[in-house]
Amino acid sequence: MIHHLLSGDHPRSTPLAVILGLILVALALAPFLFPGTKPLDVAAKVCVFVLLVASYDLLLGYTGIVSFAHTMFFGIGGYGVAIVLSRMEVSWTAIALGTAAAMLLSLVLSFVIGLFSLRVKAIFFAMITLAVASFFAILASQLSWLTGGEDGLTFKVPELLRSRQAAYYALFGVTLALFLALLRVVNSPFGRVLQAIRENDFRAEALGYRTVTYRTVANCLGAVVATLAGVLHALWLRYTGPNTTLDFAIMIDILLMVVIGGMGTMYGAVIGAALFVVAQNYLQAAMERLAGLLKGMPVLPELFHPDRWLLWFGVLFVLSVYFFPAGVVGQLRARAAARQ
Repeated sequence: MIHHLLSGDHPRSTPLAVILGLILVALALAPFLFPGTKPLDVAAKVCVFVLLVASYDLLLGYTGIVSFAHTMFFGIGGYGVAIVLSRMEVSWTAIALGTAAAMLLSLVLSFVIGLFSLRVKAIFFAMITLAVASFFAILASQLSWLTGGEDGLTFKVPELLRSRQAAYYALFGVTLALFLALLRVVNSPFGRVLQAIRENDFRAEALGYRTVTYRTVANCLGAVVATLAGVLHALWLRYTGPNTTLDFAIMIDILLMVVIGGMGTMYGAVIGAALFVVAQNYLQAAMERLAGLLKGMPVLPELFHPDRWLLWFGVLFVLSVYFFPAGVVGQLRARAAARQ
């Protein structure tokens, strides 16, 4: 059963299996293990970013596509349900309609971007996606009659989702199902062709695979999953706005999570998102406690002042890249393979 769910792609490392198991249990039992509003918000954010990072890893890690438009699709999902729920009667039908409209728009945009841009060199494709994402962010800010402008949109959700515990388990369940679906995709013959294109697109083309077609399909699939992550994020927050979905800083965060977890591993999305989101939310509080313990000592309390949490966050990232150059998952698997 486990073999079937994991599509044959096992952790292949005991420490990695333990870490993934702990994260799964922590997320599955979050409402009971970590009572309180903030811990549940952090757990929900981890779930959303696991899905978002996994969908981006499909592009960057498995296909070798460098795209900066991923937050655009994330935003389309959030705005899709927000616009419909803020204008129609609150119902599951409204959520389905908003989600379907957002997915359709994302599919069209990703198909057009993929079809016309994936024929160019990687750096030019990256620049094109950055330009499109920037244009969409400006559009969302300026069309205030539709999107709420800089203030964004606040909306109500169906009664079942008003319970934070029920809303969390709906989010967790959808995230788990979509993650397992992505795991199946990357371990299918289609996924292996994507990896062949990443390694050598000329060889893949010579073997008879239409690389543009495969890249376009991967681009569309990644966009749709990112859109669904945006829908989940908006439904959890009951709000969407430029700063929560379309900010370029979110794109940087996604890239960092992919690198920390390990590109082209899919499990790296779980570890990268969990480490990054937890550090982002609790590092400042941990430093505040540490500074309090070191009070009276020279230099150290000032060095660990909570206002310097971004500095230490950067240091932790540099250390993670230094000690885990292939990402946490890649490094743990390499060590396991070396011991065999």
